Amino acid sequence: MEAVVVDAGSKLLKAGFAVPDQPPSLIIPTKMKRVPEDESANDHILYKDITVDPIVQGMVRDWDAIEDLLHHVLHASLGWEFGNEGHILFTDPILTPKAVREHLVQLMFEKFNVSGFYAAEQPVLSLYAAGRISGCTVDVGHGKIDIAPVIEGAVQHIASRRFDIGGADLTSLLIQELSKSNPLVNLNVWDVEKLKEQYASCAEDEAAYEKTKQSCPNEKHTLPDGQVITIGRERYTVGEALFQPSILGLEANGIVEQLVHCILSVSSENHRQLLENTVLCGATSSMAGFENRFQKEASLSPSAIHPTVVKPPEYMPENLPLYQAWVGGAILAKVIFPQNQHISKADYDENGPAIVHRKCF
Repeated sequence: MEAVVVDAGSKLLKAGFAVPDQPPSLIIPTKMKRVPEDESANDHILYKDITVDPIVQGMVRDWDAIEDLLHHVLHASLGWEFGNEGHILFTDPILTPKAVREHLVQLMFEKFNVSGFYAAEQPVLSLYAAGRISGCTVDVGHGKIDIAPVIEGAVQHIASRRFDIGGADLTSLLIQELSKSNPLVNLNVWDVEKLKEQYASCAEDEAAYEKTKQSCPNEKHTLPDGQVITIGRERYTVGEALFQPSILGLEANGIVEQLVHCILSVSSENHRQLLENTVLCGATSSMAGFENRFQKEASLSPSAIHPTVVKPPEYMPENLPLYQAWVGGAILAKVIFPQNQHISKADYDENGPAIVHRKCF
Protein backbone atom coordinates (compact mmCIF):
# COMPACT_ATOMS: atom_id res chain seq x y z
CA MET A 1 0.00 0.00 0.00
CA GLU A 2 1.28 3.47 -0.95
CA ALA A 3 2.10 5.92 1.82
CA VAL A 4 -0.47 8.60 2.57
CA VAL A 5 0.54 12.26 2.29
CA VAL A 6 -1.33 14.88 4.35
CA ASP A 7 -1.07 18.65 3.92
CA ALA A 8 -3.34 20.30 6.47
CA GLY A 9 -3.85 24.03 5.95
CA SER A 10 -5.94 26.65 7.69
CA LYS A 11 -8.67 26.43 5.04
CA LEU A 12 -8.22 23.12 3.22
CA LEU A 13 -6.78 19.71 4.01
CA LYS A 14 -5.21 17.86 1.09
CA ALA A 15 -4.66 14.12 1.42
CA GLY A 16 -4.16 11.04 -0.69
CA PHE A 17 -1.86 8.17 -1.53
CA ALA A 18 1.57 9.18 -2.82
CA VAL A 19 1.10 9.40 -6.59
CA PRO A 20 3.21 12.44 -7.56
CA ASP A 21 1.82 13.10 -11.06
CA GLN A 22 -1.77 13.28 -9.82
CA PRO A 23 -3.55 15.78 -7.56
CA PRO A 24 -4.50 14.66 -4.04
CA SER A 25 -7.58 12.45 -4.08
CA LEU A 26 -9.13 14.30 -1.15
CA ILE A 27 -9.41 18.08 -0.72
CA ILE A 28 -11.78 19.05 2.08
CA PRO A 29 -12.35 22.08 4.33
CA THR A 30 -10.37 22.02 7.55
CA LYS A 31 -13.14 23.91 9.37
CA MET A 32 -15.42 21.50 11.24
CA LYS A 33 -18.92 21.78 12.68
CA ARG A 34 -19.30 20.85 16.34
CA VAL A 35 -21.79 17.99 16.79
CA PRO A 36 -23.41 17.11 20.13
CA GLU A 37 -22.58 13.72 21.64
CA ASP A 38 -26.25 12.85 22.05
CA GLU A 39 -28.96 13.43 19.48
CA SER A 40 -31.43 15.63 21.36
CA ALA A 41 -33.18 18.29 19.27
CA ASN A 42 -32.22 21.06 21.68
CA ASP A 43 -28.54 20.20 21.33
CA HIS A 44 -28.78 20.30 17.55
CA ILE A 45 -30.26 23.80 17.76
CA LEU A 46 -27.55 24.83 20.22
CA TYR A 47 -24.65 23.48 18.14
CA LYS A 48 -26.07 24.23 14.68
CA ASP A 49 -23.85 27.21 13.90
CA ILE A 50 -20.82 26.38 16.07
CA THR A 51 -17.73 25.64 13.99
CA VAL A 52 -14.17 24.75 14.96
CA ASP A 53 -10.98 25.87 13.24
CA PRO A 54 -8.46 23.19 14.26
CA ILE A 55 -5.66 24.93 12.33
CA VAL A 56 -5.08 28.69 12.44
CA GLN A 57 -2.34 30.35 10.35
CA GLY A 58 -0.84 26.94 9.69
CA MET A 59 -0.60 25.91 13.36
CA VAL A 60 -2.68 23.27 15.16
CA ARG A 61 -4.97 24.89 17.74
CA ASP A 62 -7.35 22.02 18.58
CA TRP A 63 -5.81 18.56 18.79
CA ASP A 64 -9.11 16.78 19.55
CA ALA A 65 -10.61 18.22 16.37
CA ILE A 66 -7.52 17.26 14.35
CA GLU A 67 -7.76 13.70 15.64
CA ASP A 68 -11.41 13.48 14.57
CA LEU A 69 -10.61 15.00 11.18
CA LEU A 70 -7.74 12.58 10.54
CA HIS A 71 -9.88 9.58 11.50
CA HIS A 72 -12.36 10.70 8.85
CA VAL A 73 -9.61 11.24 6.27
CA LEU A 74 -7.60 8.07 6.85
CA HIS A 75 -10.26 5.51 7.70
CA ALA A 76 -13.52 6.73 6.19
CA SER A 77 -12.16 8.42 3.06
CA LEU A 78 -8.87 6.70 2.18
CA GLY A 79 -9.86 3.25 3.43
CA TRP A 80 -7.22 2.47 6.03
CA GLU A 81 -8.26 -0.57 8.03
CA PHE A 82 -7.97 -0.53 11.80
CA GLY A 83 -5.00 -2.69 12.72
CA ASN A 84 -3.51 -2.42 9.24
CA GLU A 85 -2.46 1.23 9.10
CA GLY A 86 0.35 2.17 6.75
CA HIS A 87 3.00 4.86 6.35
CA ILE A 88 2.19 8.56 6.52
CA LEU A 89 4.00 11.77 5.58
CA PHE A 90 2.92 15.22 6.79
CA THR A 91 3.90 18.55 5.31
CA ASP A 92 5.24 20.89 7.98
CA PRO A 93 4.89 24.72 7.91
CA ILE A 94 7.95 26.79 8.68
CA LEU A 95 8.22 28.02 12.27
CA THR A 96 6.36 25.00 13.66
CA PRO A 97 7.24 24.69 17.37
CA LYS A 98 9.06 21.53 18.46
CA ALA A 99 6.24 20.66 20.85
CA VAL A 100 3.73 20.61 17.98
CA ARG A 101 5.93 18.27 15.94
CA GLU A 102 6.30 15.94 18.90
CA HIS A 103 2.56 15.97 19.58
CA LEU A 104 1.84 15.01 15.97
CA VAL A 105 4.24 12.06 15.88
CA GLN A 106 2.88 10.90 19.26
CA LEU A 107 -0.68 11.10 17.94
CA MET A 108 0.21 9.08 14.86
CA PHE A 109 1.93 6.23 16.67
CA GLU A 110 -0.19 6.06 19.83
CA LYS A 111 -3.67 6.80 18.48
CA PHE A 112 -3.44 5.83 14.80
CA ASN A 113 -0.92 3.00 15.13
CA VAL A 114 0.93 3.96 11.94
CA SER A 115 3.74 1.71 10.78
CA GLY A 116 5.94 4.61 9.68
CA PHE A 117 6.00 8.41 9.96
CA TYR A 118 7.82 11.26 8.27
CA ALA A 119 7.41 15.03 8.07
CA ALA A 120 9.12 17.57 5.84
CA GLU A 121 8.97 21.35 5.61
CA GLN A 122 6.57 22.82 3.07
CA PRO A 123 9.05 25.10 1.24
CA VAL A 124 11.32 22.13 0.49
CA LEU A 125 8.39 20.08 -0.78
CA SER A 126 7.05 22.92 -2.94
CA LEU A 127 10.47 23.17 -4.60
CA TYR A 128 10.58 19.40 -5.19
CA ALA A 129 7.27 19.70 -7.04
CA ALA A 130 8.84 22.37 -9.24
CA GLY A 131 11.83 20.12 -9.96
CA ARG A 132 14.21 22.11 -7.74
CA ILE A 133 16.18 21.53 -4.55
CA SER A 134 17.27 25.16 -4.13
CA GLY A 135 15.21 28.30 -4.53
CA CYS A 136 12.87 30.61 -2.69
CA THR A 137 9.21 29.83 -2.09
CA VAL A 138 6.48 32.45 -1.70
CA ASP A 139 3.50 30.62 -0.20
CA VAL A 140 0.38 32.79 -0.13
CA GLY A 141 -2.03 30.79 1.99
CA HIS A 142 -5.39 31.34 3.65
CA GLY A 143 -4.06 32.71 6.94
CA LYS A 144 -0.46 33.72 6.23
CA ILE A 145 2.31 34.35 3.72
CA ASP A 146 5.52 32.37 4.19
CA ILE A 147 8.67 33.33 2.30
CA ALA A 148 11.51 30.85 2.68
CA PRO A 149 14.91 30.49 0.98
CA VAL A 150 15.97 26.85 0.55
CA ILE A 151 19.53 25.77 -0.26
CA GLU A 152 20.24 22.16 -1.21
CA GLY A 153 17.01 20.98 0.43
CA ALA A 154 17.54 22.89 3.69
CA VAL A 155 15.32 25.82 4.73
CA GLN A 156 17.32 28.89 5.75
CA HIS A 157 15.29 29.64 8.87
CA ILE A 158 17.10 32.81 9.89
CA ALA A 159 16.25 34.36 6.51
CA SER A 160 12.68 33.03 6.35
CA ARG A 161 9.76 35.37 7.01
CA ARG A 162 6.12 34.96 7.91
CA PHE A 163 3.45 37.61 7.45
CA ASP A 164 0.06 37.37 9.06
CA ILE A 165 -1.72 38.30 5.84
CA GLY A 166 -3.51 35.73 3.75
CA GLY A 167 -6.57 34.89 1.72
CA ALA A 168 -8.82 35.33 4.74
CA ASP A 169 -7.70 38.96 5.12
CA LEU A 170 -8.36 39.58 1.43
CA THR A 171 -11.86 38.14 1.83
CA SER A 172 -12.49 40.53 4.75
CA LEU A 173 -11.21 43.40 2.62
CA LEU A 174 -13.56 42.44 -0.21
CA ILE A 175 -16.52 42.34 2.19
CA GLN A 176 -15.56 45.82 3.39
CA GLU A 177 -15.23 47.23 -0.13
CA LEU A 178 -18.39 45.61 -1.50
CA SER A 179 -20.38 46.82 1.50
CA LYS A 180 -19.45 50.41 0.59
CA SER A 181 -20.60 50.06 -3.02
CA ASN A 182 -23.56 47.76 -2.29
CA PRO A 183 -24.95 49.06 1.05
CA LEU A 184 -28.32 47.34 0.68
CA VAL A 185 -26.90 43.85 0.07
CA ASN A 186 -26.44 41.48 3.00
CA LEU A 187 -23.08 39.75 2.58
CA ASN A 188 -21.69 36.67 4.30
CA VAL A 189 -18.14 35.38 4.28
CA TRP A 190 -19.00 32.20 2.34
CA ASP A 191 -20.50 34.06 -0.61
CA VAL A 192 -17.72 36.64 -0.68
CA GLU A 193 -15.09 33.89 -0.60
CA LYS A 194 -16.63 32.54 -3.83
CA LEU A 195 -16.79 36.04 -5.32
CA LYS A 196 -13.10 36.52 -4.53
CA GLU A 197 -12.16 33.26 -6.23
CA GLN A 198 -14.17 34.20 -9.31
CA TYR A 199 -13.45 37.91 -9.70
CA ALA A 200 -10.34 39.00 -7.74
CA SER A 201 -7.49 40.19 -9.97
CA CYS A 202 -4.16 41.98 -9.87
CA ALA A 203 -3.67 45.10 -11.97
CA GLU A 204 -0.66 45.11 -14.30
CA ASP A 205 1.14 47.64 -12.11
CA GLU A 206 0.44 50.38 -9.58
CA ALA A 207 -0.38 52.90 -12.30
CA ALA A 208 -2.95 50.54 -13.81
CA TYR A 209 -4.48 50.04 -10.37
CA GLU A 210 -4.82 53.81 -9.91
CA LYS A 211 -6.69 53.96 -13.22
CA THR A 212 -9.25 51.41 -11.97
CA LYS A 213 -10.22 53.94 -9.28
CA GLN A 214 -11.27 56.37 -12.01
CA SER A 215 -12.83 53.95 -14.48
CA CYS A 216 -13.57 50.27 -14.17
CA PRO A 217 -16.30 48.15 -15.82
CA ASN A 218 -18.96 46.88 -13.43
CA GLU A 219 -20.41 43.39 -13.47
CA LYS A 220 -23.63 42.13 -11.94
CA HIS A 221 -23.55 38.91 -9.95
CA THR A 222 -26.51 37.07 -8.46
CA LEU A 223 -25.82 35.60 -5.03
CA PRO A 224 -27.26 32.20 -4.02
CA ASP A 225 -30.06 33.88 -2.07
CA GLY A 226 -31.15 35.92 -5.12
CA GLN A 227 -29.58 39.25 -4.14
CA VAL A 228 -27.78 41.02 -7.00
CA ILE A 229 -24.41 42.61 -6.33
CA THR A 230 -22.30 44.94 -8.48
CA ILE A 231 -18.55 44.31 -8.68
CA GLY A 232 -16.15 46.82 -10.18
CA ARG A 233 -12.83 48.19 -8.98
CA GLU A 234 -13.14 46.14 -5.75
CA ARG A 235 -11.76 43.10 -7.57
CA TYR A 236 -8.46 44.93 -8.12
CA THR A 237 -8.25 46.33 -4.59
CA VAL A 238 -8.04 42.76 -3.28
CA GLY A 239 -5.00 41.87 -5.39
CA GLU A 240 -3.32 45.25 -4.85
CA ALA A 241 -3.28 44.68 -1.09
CA LEU A 242 -0.56 42.05 -1.58
CA PHE A 243 1.68 44.67 -3.19
CA GLN A 244 0.48 47.60 -1.05
CA PRO A 245 -0.33 46.27 2.45
CA SER A 246 -1.25 49.82 3.49
CA ILE A 247 -4.64 49.06 1.87
CA LEU A 248 -5.14 46.65 4.78
CA GLY A 249 -3.96 49.30 7.25
CA LEU A 250 -0.56 47.64 7.67
CA GLU A 251 2.82 49.31 7.74
CA ALA A 252 4.72 46.73 5.74
CA ASN A 253 6.51 46.31 2.44
CA GLY A 254 4.80 44.59 -0.47
CA ILE A 255 5.28 40.92 -1.19
CA VAL A 256 8.08 41.37 -3.77
CA GLU A 257 10.07 43.68 -1.50
CA GLN A 258 9.71 41.15 1.31
CA LEU A 259 11.12 38.43 -0.96
CA VAL A 260 14.08 40.63 -1.90
CA HIS A 261 14.84 41.29 1.78
CA CYS A 262 14.79 37.54 2.44
CA ILE A 263 17.27 36.78 -0.32
CA LEU A 264 19.56 39.65 0.68
CA SER A 265 19.82 38.19 4.17
CA VAL A 266 21.35 34.98 2.77
CA SER A 267 25.05 34.70 1.93
CA SER A 268 25.73 36.40 -1.43
CA GLU A 269 27.23 33.22 -2.90
CA ASN A 270 23.72 31.71 -2.82
CA HIS A 271 21.86 34.68 -4.33
CA ARG A 272 21.96 33.39 -7.89
CA GLN A 273 20.38 30.00 -7.25
CA LEU A 274 17.70 31.63 -5.08
CA LEU A 275 17.00 34.37 -7.62
CA GLU A 276 16.63 32.03 -10.56
CA ASN A 277 14.30 29.64 -8.74
CA THR A 278 11.46 31.60 -7.16
CA VAL A 279 8.34 29.45 -6.74
CA LEU A 280 4.86 30.89 -6.14
CA CYS A 281 2.39 28.61 -4.38
CA GLY A 282 -0.71 28.67 -2.21
CA ALA A 283 -4.26 29.16 -3.49
CA THR A 284 -4.09 32.96 -3.44
CA SER A 285 -1.09 32.90 -5.79
CA SER A 286 -3.47 31.58 -8.47
CA MET A 287 -5.36 34.89 -8.52
CA ALA A 288 -5.74 36.27 -12.05
CA GLY A 289 -2.78 38.48 -12.95
CA PHE A 290 -0.82 37.76 -9.76
CA GLU A 291 2.13 35.97 -11.33
CA ASN A 292 2.54 38.58 -14.09
CA ARG A 293 2.36 41.45 -11.60
CA PHE A 294 4.80 39.68 -9.29
CA GLN A 295 7.31 39.15 -12.09
CA LYS A 296 6.95 42.74 -13.32
CA GLU A 297 7.49 44.15 -9.83
CA ALA A 298 10.51 41.86 -9.39
CA SER A 299 12.08 43.08 -12.64
CA LEU A 300 11.65 46.71 -11.53
CA SER A 301 13.15 46.20 -8.08
CA PRO A 302 15.59 49.05 -7.29
CA SER A 303 18.00 46.57 -5.75
CA ALA A 304 20.34 44.39 -7.79
CA ILE A 305 18.16 41.45 -6.78
CA HIS A 306 15.65 40.55 -9.51
CA PRO A 307 13.89 37.26 -8.69
CA THR A 308 12.65 35.07 -11.54
CA VAL A 309 9.50 32.96 -11.18
CA VAL A 310 9.93 29.39 -12.42
CA LYS A 311 7.19 27.31 -14.03
CA PRO A 312 6.51 23.76 -12.82
CA PRO A 313 7.35 20.84 -15.13
CA GLU A 314 4.72 20.12 -17.80
CA TYR A 315 4.06 16.63 -16.45
CA MET A 316 2.83 17.99 -13.12
CA PRO A 317 -0.93 18.19 -12.42
CA GLU A 318 -2.91 21.28 -13.39
CA ASN A 319 -3.47 23.93 -10.73
CA LEU A 320 -0.27 22.82 -9.00
CA PRO A 321 0.02 25.92 -6.76
CA LEU A 322 -3.17 24.84 -4.99
CA TYR A 323 -1.47 21.72 -3.60
CA GLN A 324 2.21 22.10 -4.44
CA ALA A 325 3.54 21.00 -1.04
CA TRP A 326 1.35 17.89 -1.18
CA VAL A 327 2.79 16.89 -4.58
CA GLY A 328 6.31 17.44 -3.25
CA GLY A 329 5.41 15.23 -0.30
CA ALA A 330 4.26 12.49 -2.66
CA ILE A 331 7.61 12.71 -4.49
CA LEU A 332 9.55 12.48 -1.23
CA ALA A 333 7.43 9.62 0.11
CA LYS A 334 8.51 7.53 -2.90
CA VAL A 335 12.08 7.80 -1.62
CA ILE A 336 11.85 8.01 2.17
CA PHE A 337 9.74 4.95 2.92
CA PRO A 338 11.27 2.40 0.49
CA GLN A 339 14.75 3.39 1.74
CA ASN A 340 13.67 3.12 5.39
CA GLN A 341 14.66 6.70 6.20
CA HIS A 342 11.39 7.28 8.08
CA ILE A 343 10.56 6.93 11.78
CA SER A 344 9.53 3.35 12.42
CA LYS A 345 7.44 2.10 15.32
CA ALA A 346 10.63 0.64 16.85
CA ASP A 347 12.34 4.05 16.55
CA TYR A 348 9.43 5.69 18.30
CA ASP A 349 9.20 3.09 21.08
CA GLU A 350 12.91 3.43 21.77
CA ASN A 351 13.28 7.20 21.61
CA GLY A 352 9.83 8.71 22.12
CA PRO A 353 8.39 11.75 20.28
CA ALA A 354 11.73 13.64 20.31
CA ILE A 355 12.96 11.29 17.55
CA VAL A 356 11.10 13.54 15.07
CA HIS A 357 13.74 16.28 15.39
CA ARG A 358 16.62 13.93 14.65
CA LYS A 359 15.05 11.96 11.82
CA CYS A 360 12.96 14.56 10.00
CA PHE A 361 14.42 18.03 10.53
